[in-house]
Amino acid sequence: MKTAAKIYVAGHRGMVGSALVRRLGQAGYGNILVRTRAELDLLSQVATEEFLKQEKPDFIFIAAAKVGGIQANNSFRADFIYQNLMIEANLIHGAWLAGVKRLCFLGSSCIYPRDCPQPIKEDYLLTGPLEQTNEPYAIAKIAGIKLCESYNRQHGTQYFSAMPTNLYGPNDNYDLANSHVLPALIRKAHEAKQRGDKELVVWGSGTPRREFLYVDDLADACVFLMERGVGDGIYNIGVGEDVTIRELAETVMSVVGFTGRIVFDSTKPDGTPRKLLDVSRMRGMGWQAKIPLREGVALAYRDFIAHHGG
Repeated sequence: MKTAAKIYVAGHRGMVGSALVRRLGQAGYGNILVRTRAELDLLSQVATEEFLKQEKPDFIFIAAAKVGGIQANNSFRADFIYQNLMIEANLIHGAWLAGVKRLCFLGSSCIYPRDCPQPIKEDYLLTGPLEQTNEPYAIAKIAGIKLCESYNRQHGTQYFSAMPTNLYGPNDNYDLANSHVLPALIRKAHEAKQRGDKELVVWGSGTPRREFLYVDDLADACVFLMERGVGDGIYNIGVGEDVTIRELAETVMSVVGFTGRIVFDSTKPDGTPRKLLDVSRMRGMGWQAKIPLREGVALAYRDFIAHHGG
């Protein structure tokens, strides 16, 4: 990518999109194209195609998506599959119509089977049943991967897919009704500390293992892949190690300064037992994550205090 290239970041106000804009700016890319939801409705095929034909970006990062935690995914299943299918289909097809050759599609590690071997390799896709709580979202993301593959094969485009593990960091969603586990724990621990609570209630048993990637590391990986000229395939983006939900909660409590005890609510779902990505493909290309979990949680908590704390 030349620094003068026109780069469209779809979903620039979200956690991933804003990290991409930060990373591109740091690398000297000065022609970054963005639109708010009010300015461009990505659910509209006509509006999306007209925008792309008019602007003709050189590169596209698709970070626009409807996202949420277990409760949101399970409660709003139709919203998650419909909106994500529409956004990605409109952008990928619209990119091809506009003559865009290079594109990065952001997926999710939930595309992989619920019980596949650990760590999860890219070629485990479609080898078993998905986790039921977020199956509609996962199917939409799998469709996005297959759209990229299919346009590459039929039309000669260079559209690749980045599959991040669980993300956190600046601009995360801290709404307890639909947030992911780490931002939810940050908010719960902060509010418990403020109230002087003696306990912190955590969903599930605390035994599932999860991998967590600071969002600026993901942005760095996506730009790395685009700059390397990657034109096809799936690339797992993670740190290569995981922790239990109990260990995660203990780390968050330590960073926040909450000294109470953890109580696990076993009536709430655990989700997938373990989800650790095999990141050997990225490491073989010379990239690996830089920000360790505790440092990242401290950065995320600082952002939470700045925007939501008291």
